[in-house]
Amino acid sequence: MASFPLLFSFLFLSLVHAQSSLSFHIPVTKDGSTLQYLTTLSYGTPLVPTKLVLDLGGPFLWLHCASRNTPSSSTLTTPHRSIQCLTAKTHKPDDSSSSSSFLSSPVDEDQYQPCQVLPENSITGTVATEGELVEDLMAVQSSHLEIIHQVSFTCSPTSMLLNGLAKGARGMVGLGRSRSSLPSQVFDSFSTHRKITLCLSSSKGVVLFGDMAYYESSPAVTESLKSLTFTPLVTNFPSQEYFINVNSIKINGKRLSLDTSSQSLEQENSGGALTLLSSIVPYTTMQSSIYATFKATFLDAAVALNMTIVASVAPFELCFEGSHVGASVPAIELVLQSEMVKWSIHGRNSMVRVSSEVVCLGFLDGGVNPRNPIIIGGYQLEEVIVQFDLATSMVGFSSSLYTKNTGCSHFRFGSMLADSV
Repeated sequence: MASFPLLFSFLFLSLVHAQSSLSFHIPVTKDGSTLQYLTTLSYGTPLVPTKLVLDLGGPFLWLHCASRNTPSSSTLTTPHRSIQCLTAKTHKPDDSSSSSSFLSSPVDEDQYQPCQVLPENSITGTVATEGELVEDLMAVQSSHLEIIHQVSFTCSPTSMLLNGLAKGARGMVGLGRSRSSLPSQVFDSFSTHRKITLCLSSSKGVVLFGDMAYYESSPAVTESLKSLTFTPLVTNFPSQEYFINVNSIKINGKRLSLDTSSQSLEQENSGGALTLLSSIVPYTTMQSSIYATFKATFLDAAVALNMTIVASVAPFELCFEGSHVGASVPAIELVLQSEMVKWSIHGRNSMVRVSSEVVCLGFLDGGVNPRNPIIIGGYQLEEVIVQFDLATSMVGFSSSLYTKNTGCSHFRFGSMLADSV
């Protein structure tokens, strides 16, 4: 059964490498219950559509393979003494010695034993006690057609790892900077630019791999893509997630001081607050000392705009009477490498409507000693084009598409709209 897809993949790969570049996309929706972002990928023989949670910083793709009603006939085991196995393990700090042991260990009768890579549910923090790296066929959508290609991922044997994921999800797809993530595998297999373009939405979003020139879009989206503001990606070894530096925060022009005392010396020397971009954290979080100043300054600015404070609604701490709240709310600016480079967050990206009468500030206290001083969550990324250029180690972002009366659903793929994929 696998012969035709394998032959098709081989022939198409030959054609692809003879061309200049390709780009690919995966559709993204939002689960209203868990606030997680989901995509569907088809894998195996026969191809089975499988719902997965999107993890922007995740190191690789993992699945609960036993969820398939029909086992795949094209699954290939990855030997533990293989480059694929070594690559999949090196994203873990405790596997830093894998390279030397891999090269120095003698060849023995166990060299073809399966590669064990332990998947992690990054939402709950649960790490599986076992997991096997495999290769299988997966369908990826290019700008005009579907391509069946061989992809490496980890099979989790236990359904316990699915706890905490959105209903129906059977794993997680990592888009991180590791060599085992899905985009890295696409970049390595096809002649395409090492760019990830993310557009999350409360309705229909999209992730694109490669050159945006291969896609059409509405005039407003095209304009936004041409006017992205770029800032350097910051390396925070051994993490393969996406970080930027926030030098300061302004609320209606008033600058806040950033207490980054919980950062390491290396992070402090980089200047500002080390800030993680995340799709699995629903709302932006801040270290308690930063959040306290942020909250107080925002409240002063809100009162000056005649916004009426009301009782808080969990998990939010600062809420307002909603009937008088429109676009005129305090403007939040994340100042990046200079005063000229700012990420503006306001209106729909800063305020969450929890009822017809109440809206709340969509920023949360991240605790006294969080792993990261600031985490920009999914809500603040919605209807904003975020482009990761891995070749230049830069990340670009647009202004909110809300302000241009357009949205992520207006990306076009050939003759199709994103919301029809």
